[in-house]
Amino acid sequence: MNHHSLEIRELESVRDHTLLFSMLSFKAEAGTITQIGGENGSGKTSLLRILTGLAPAESGEVLWKGKSIQKGRADYAAALTFIGHLPGIKAPLTPLENLSWLAPASSQSDCIDALAKVGLRGYEESPCYRLSAGQKRRAALARLYLEKRQIWILDEPFTAIDKAGVEKLEALLVKHAEQGGIVILTTHHELNIGGANYQQISLDRSLKHDGSEIRGPENHNPENQGSTNYG
Repeated sequence: MNHHSLEIRELESVRDHTLLFSMLSFKAEAGTITQIGGENGSGKTSLLRILTGLAPAESGEVLWKGKSIQKGRADYAAALTFIGHLPGIKAPLTPLENLSWLAPASSQSDCIDALAKVGLRGYEESPCYRLSAGQKRRAALARLYLEKRQIWILDEPFTAIDKAGVEKLEALLVKHAEQGGIVILTTHHELNIGGANYQQISLDRSLKHDGSEIRGPENHNPENQGSTNYG
């Protein structure tokens, strides 16, 4: 994979006249996993939508290969796989039909193999409305075995997945990063990804001991584990 980086510069997001975050800056380098943290309502999903180009920021910019993602939409889209909080699975279709639709460049045999890797062997032809929430989530995540794109942006990918599935997904994220990929995700799950270049970005507002808000980012080295607060 190419060793490009995704650069976030001074983003501000407002929802319903409420400031979610401001002056948010960080860089997601090739080979890193970035976990976006924060309480419910802190703007995690809003941030991911901005990073994917699905929603505009109030101010600031997101750069890919040094160019705004708004100006280089086609190039950025070709490098991006986004799986949202809702799995995006069509209930009347089977997992195989859904995956063939979501990853049209993949062969049927590759789709079947990907479904087996996420634990859905034997469910390829079952209508998705018969599947559990965890099985639907795994059907959506099977795309990660098919689409060879550098940037993975994932909103709560561990939701409704059992322990074995969690461990397998963690290993897949680490492998993608080790191969030069970029992973940005939100999760309430405590990640077990030792060895990967890992950084945490918190959207929670931090308070000094005197009660005043900390408005700017703390220094953070993305080559080491750590966290940064914004708000």
